[in-house]
Amino acid sequence: MSEQSRDNWTLGGDLRIARMGFGAMRLPASALDGPANERANGLAVLRRAVELGVDHIDTAAFYERDGLAANDLIREALSPYDENLVVATKVGPYKGPGDPVPTGELEPGMLRAEVERNLRELGRDRLDLVYLRPGGLAPPAGESIGERFEILAGLREEGLIRHLGVSHVTPAQLAEARRIAPVAAVQNWFDVTKPQDTEMLRLCERENIAYAPYFPLGGFGLPDAPELKEIAGRHGATVAQVLLAALLALSPAMLAIPGTSSTAHLEENVAAAGLGLTPEDLAEIATISAG
Repeated sequence: MSEQSRDNWTLGGDLRIARMGFGAMRLPASALDGPANERANGLAVLRRAVELGVDHIDTAAFYERDGLAANDLIREALSPYDENLVVATKVGPYKGPGDPVPTGELEPGMLRAEVERNLRELGRDRLDLVYLRPGGLAPPAGESIGERFEILAGLREEGLIRHLGVSHVTPAQLAEARRIAPVAAVQNWFDVTKPQDTEMLRLCERENIAYAPYFPLGGFGLPDAPELKEIAGRHGATVAQVLLAALLALSPAMLAIPGTSSTAHLEENVAAAGLGLTPEDLAEIATISAG
C-alpha cells in the first residue's frame, strides 16, 4: 500500500488529497424537487471550501437545475485551478429534460461526448478522476460494465483522463473493470447507519482503492436516532458531524464528499474531520447501524 495517513489519501498513487472533500450535487438545487439556488451562493460555497482546505470536489455534468450547473459554477469560482485541486466527475447516467435525477443510461458511443462535455464545462484539458456509473437508478447487479469501461480506458490512454473510478457497482463489476484498466476509486451508497457495502469497502482498503460514498449522511434526511444526538451533545457537535467523523473512522480508504449549498454547513462538515470520537462512541454507532 502506498503511504496514506489519518487525514490524507494518495489517489491513484500520485494525487495527495484530504480525506474530507466536497460533493457538488446540491449546488444547483438544495432539494431534488426544489427550485434552482442563487448562482452567487454556489460560487461563495465553492470558494469557501477551497479556503478551508478542501482539495477534492466531486461533480457531474448532470448536476444542474434550470440552467444552473455545478460544472459551470466550479469553473467560474475556481478557475484558474490550483494545481493541487482534484476534480472528480462521473459519466454514464442519462438525465432527460425536466428530470430531477438521471433515469437512464447513455449508450456506449455517447461516453466520449460526455467526457468532452465535462472537459469543456470545467475548462480543463484533462479530468483528474472519472467514474463510470452504469445503469439508471438501480442497475442490475449482473450487468457487464466492460464495454463502457473500455471506452473510458481508451480516453485515459489518450490523456483526457488521469484516473478511472467506478460507481454503483458490485465487487464482480469492480473486478471486471480492473481487468481492463487500473481503478483508483469506488463510489457506492454508504453511510454508517446503512453499512450494506462493507464488503466493498474492505476490498478497496486491501487493494489501495479509495472509497468515496455518495449519500454519506443518509441521502434523504439525517437518521433520527437519539443515541446520535447524545453523542453529538457530548462532543459539542452536530449529528451530521458525528456521522462524518464516524465514516472516516471506518477505514483509511474512506473519503467523505458531503454536499451542501450552505456555507455554514460546509464549515461544519469540514470541521468534522477533526472530531475525535472515542472507541465507545464508535461502538455505540455500530450498534445503531446493526439495528
